[in-house]
Amino acid sequence: MSDPKEPSELPEIDFGTFVMSLASSVLVHLGEIHHPETAAEQTNMHMAKQTIDILGMLRDKTRGNLTEAEQQLIDNLLYDLRMKYVGTKKG
Repeated sequence: MSDPKEPSELPEIDFGTFVMSLASSVLVHLGEIHHPETAAEQTNMHMAKQTIDILGMLRDKTRGNLTEAEQQLIDNLLYDLRMKYVGTKKG
């Protein structure tokens, strides 16, 4: 029996969606957005940094294999997330 809250069909996963899901996780860990399941605001700087580092590793390992749009997406996300991380850590 399926959960009525679950969509019957999930969207297709591509590189952009995957990277955006990781970025969303960082925002949850920074307390920028509420946790999707609990609606609680929580901060976990260690998990935020680890996920940012994963995105950086992913960018490095996929260099030369991304479209220009994918490369811009990951570069821009990393810059923005790193700035938010530093701002949250200082604040």
